[in-house]
Amino acid sequence: MLFGTFPLKSPLIMRLAPGAISRGPRRRSTPLRPGPGERIVRARPMRALALSGIALALTGCLGPVSLRDAVLGYDRTVSGIERELLLLNIARMRDRLPVHFTVTSSIAATFDYRVSATAAVLYNSSPGFVTPSTSLGAMVAENPTMSIVPIQGREFTERVLTPMDETKFDALVFQGTPIQLVMRLMADGIEVQTPEGRFERFILNRPAHREEYEEFRRIALHLAWLNATRKLFVSRLTFTETTPANLSAPPPPDEIRSAVEKEYRWRSLANAGMYELGRRVTRRVVITNYDPRALTDAERAELDAKAASNPKSFVLIDIRAGHPGGDWPLFGALKLRSFYMMLNFVAEDGGGPPEYDVAKDPRTGDPGPNPTRVLAIDITESAPPLEVSQARYQGRYYSVANTPWDQVAFIVLYVLFQMTVTDVSQMGLPISISK
Repeated sequence: MLFGTFPLKSPLIMRLAPGAISRGPRRRSTPLRPGPGERIVRARPMRALALSGIALALTGCLGPVSLRDAVLGYDRTVSGIERELLLLNIARMRDRLPVHFTVTSSIAATFDYRVSATAAVLYNSSPGFVTPSTSLGAMVAENPTMSIVPIQGREFTERVLTPMDETKFDALVFQGTPIQLVMRLMADGIEVQTPEGRFERFILNRPAHREEYEEFRRIALHLAWLNATRKLFVSRLTFTETTPANLSAPPPPDEIRSAVEKEYRWRSLANAGMYELGRRVTRRVVITNYDPRALTDAERAELDAKAASNPKSFVLIDIRAGHPGGDWPLFGALKLRSFYMMLNFVAEDGGGPPEYDVAKDPRTGDPGPNPTRVLAIDITESAPPLEVSQARYQGRYYSVANTPWDQVAFIVLYVLFQMTVTDVSQMGLPISISK
């Protein structure tokens, strides 16, 4: 009895011992001489082609499936770690411990797909027949390398300690996030100013300062009502910035073309020899109860100058009399927090005065939801439901309260953390983990 295996090729040829049965056509392009006492067996080409097709099909199926599972698996793992890190840092701040973040800077994974096919024949000399057999095999190997970078030094300052920029506030509100939620989470308070832009007083968004905290909450509810009734405008000021010029002759064509390429425009004025060079600019963010586009360019430029008197971590508020909600006029600016201070506020400063209910002002219509806390974190001894974001710390579970408001608030906190991402390629050597 003879048992032979060989790699998949077409046609398949094998030498057999005396008494073997010869199958297939005898004609061949290359003469093959049998050795002493040997005969030739040709495997059928169709069988070889079938094995080749199955092998190719296995290769095509394994690759996409493995890549899909890997990409989705890494995505779930990284996003889950980042949510857990947020909750862990909230828990640390409650225990008066410093915050610490580690981010995944890169994931490089290589995949090795291998498919093998083997054909064999079993020869039995007594009956005088050949029994063919085949076997297929597939293997997938994955070799991921992950680089993680602790957030420290300059990146820690920029991402965690630096106050938020007004454009982040504008981006969230513009895309439909409730303005009351964004204000309560992002703003440390409101700087009240005179119409001329001079500082008057400050309204803190901190429960330890009860009167100021309650006033801030009522203002937030007032703006939420205006926003719900489509009477509030949160936008960036756009106007034409001009520079006058006294010229003896009109600007030459080359200079006009060069100005147009740089988005400038020349315009002649009524006075002889006077021209104006202007460019459309987009500047500071404002919150108003009127449409800023209804103002003249000069009025928008004046409003922008008042907004620019504060850093970009301030958002100008101009609620004017004579417009919706104007029976409670307000001119000032929201002072935005850093990400560190937002975490500190949610953590209640390690057991400090918590937030409490505040009713709306009588001049305010229906503002919508008005929860006690901007983001409630439940602390339990037993594990919460799996559908809520959670982290275990010091033997207890910290999880986001399972309400629509709190789930959205946690998403906003997560998005703000992502909006502070900087270039980690300059951060020294990352920690690489391979398996």
